[in-house]
Amino acid sequence: MKGESESGFFRDDGTEINPDLIAKPSLCVACRKDDDPREEILCTLTRADQEGEKDFRCFAFEPKS
Repeated sequence: MKGESESGFFRDDGTEINPDLIAKPSLCVACRKDDDPREEILCTLTRADQEGEKDFRCFAFEPKS
């Protein structure tokens, strides 16, 4: 398995997810958890799972104010 990454985020088909290439919806920017390192994994996987969908939904959303 030379050249394959052993850590990081992966899709069900085994392809690697680059968090830097996943668009951040406006809902995420308005969320209290945005840029919280403790929430990074969950937020990244939520965005990756819905990539390309018309509407973005996040049940962990908490408004900043």
